[in-house]
Amino acid sequence: INSVSHNFIHTPYFKPRSMNYAFSLLESIAIGFSQTYYHWIHMRHHTGNSDRQNEQGDTIDWLSIYRHGKNGKPESVWGYTFLSFFRDNMGDVHKAIAKHRPFDAQWGKFELWLFIAFVAAAFAYDWQAALFFVPFYYFGNCLSSLNGYYKHLNANPDVPMAWGVSSYNKFYNWLWFGNGYHAEHHYRPRLHWTKYRQFHEQIKAEQKAAGVHTISTCHALGFLAKENQGMAAA
Repeated sequence: INSVSHNFIHTPYFKPRSMNYAFSLLESIAIGFSQTYYHWIHMRHHTGNSDRQNEQGDTIDWLSIYRHGKNGKPESVWGYTFLSFFRDNMGDVHKAIAKHRPFDAQWGKFELWLFIAFVAAAFAYDWQAALFFVPFYYFGNCLSSLNGYYKHLNANPDVPMAWGVSSYNKFYNWLWFGNGYHAEHHYRPRLHWTKYRQFHEQIKAEQKAAGVHTISTCHALGFLAKENQGMAAA
């Protein structure tokens, strides 16, 4: 989700649209969720950039760590990690896509139903083996939410250059396709992941002036990062 599928959203892998739709279908089976729906939710994330609640208590970004927080603060890491899985409203996502891209909305629905059929077939073949994977599917999604939480905790939703939190751990970025350069990614989301290191070197003085928050660990282990200790966390 946070590597291959994510990069595919920002830099489609093929020139023919048909091949991108086919790969999207493959990704939907791999991640257990419609890649097309994920695309829309993620682009909305880039529209809001983990924004704070407005006067109506709503956020543009459905993935914002502030969306279910209180008193202007982020939600607790526990709530965000373990409850985010249950908060996606596929009906609303489908309607939002259908307003501008009717075919994509139907394709997303097809991806979702194909995954459900795949799971049904697995249960029919060996229900005990399939049931064994259910908790791992849930906790895998929780891990993705945990990863996303620390990509924005202590970031500044009001400063574009500081919208995200970055980690420059070399092994993490080698293993996870530059996933650590998250402040850079939010500042230039269309930039290919292989160019973020160079981009960081070009703007790091500006980032320092903007107060970009960085951590030494990978994002999923942000709770261990000394840079987060003692700061205003949820």
